[in-house]
Amino acid sequence: MNWGNISFDWNQVRAFLVAAEEGSLSAAARVLNQTQPTLSRQVTSLEKSLGVILFERGHRKLQLTDAGIELLQHVRVMAEAARQMSLSASGQSQAVEGRVCVTASEMLATHYLPRVIRRLRETAPGIVIEVAASDKIQDIIQREADIAIRHAEPEQPDLIARQVGCLRGRIYAAKRLINEVGMPRSFDDLTNKDFIGIENIADLISGISAEGLSLSIRQFRTLTGSGNCMLQLIREGLGFGFLPMDIENYFNDLVCVLPELFNPKIPVWLVTHRELHTSKRIRVVYDVLAEELTSLTAMGGSLPRG
Repeated sequence: MNWGNISFDWNQVRAFLVAAEEGSLSAAARVLNQTQPTLSRQVTSLEKSLGVILFERGHRKLQLTDAGIELLQHVRVMAEAARQMSLSASGQSQAVEGRVCVTASEMLATHYLPRVIRRLRETAPGIVIEVAASDKIQDIIQREADIAIRHAEPEQPDLIARQVGCLRGRIYAAKRLINEVGMPRSFDDLTNKDFIGIENIADLISGISAEGLSLSIRQFRTLTGSGNCMLQLIREGLGFGFLPMDIENYFNDLVCVLPELFNPKIPVWLVTHRELHTSKRIRVVYDVLAEELTSLTAMGGSLPRG
């Protein structure tokens, strides 16, 4: 290889890539935590070193030239290689210290993970745990998180996944709502009742139908993309809803409805990247999570008592 032909700086290449992806120099500067003039100089320096014009100037939104479009394809390959190198280096780290990002649904992250973090603080005080509480799936491959607790088996071959058990779902309502409409004695009693819904209502209706409960979309009069918000909406008495088993251990204003009829399993998967699985700090967190989640699901899917 003629190393003398490689005359550009990776920071300049990265500036070009982010500017192209974000569509403006100001947006790219925010992503890279730089000032716009600094990022603009990096792009200009890259153009000079390559002897080409990469962006058409004078437009509200950055427009790539033909040379920029062609170069962008190669730069994306470089960025992926850089990401893989970073991933591999993280996987080889044997220090039991540093940052580990764990993502879980809002409900699990709020009511369960704090106990696990306390144990981790005692056994591995050098590890900093970042909790990404989200009901949206974080991308392990793209390093949005190091470890994920999911309720479905991932399909990507680069991920290591272990099913550690199952939680149990239940129907819940606020005591105030039960006082207003009465305690349901069968699924038929829920036919015209209001429900609190979360995203993907069609999938939810299909899933609960398999348990023998038939609901219509019109019954979901309040929707949210947040598990914790859904919990509060149910507690407010705005409708029945679906929550993890024994959530009333935390909230005595909730009542479990028809537990003998509605008892679906919610699989719990622990997921990480195959290369990160060789990192000692990741492994420590992964093993503690696996042990604690296995213990949780062995109790019949109950959330631990507060």
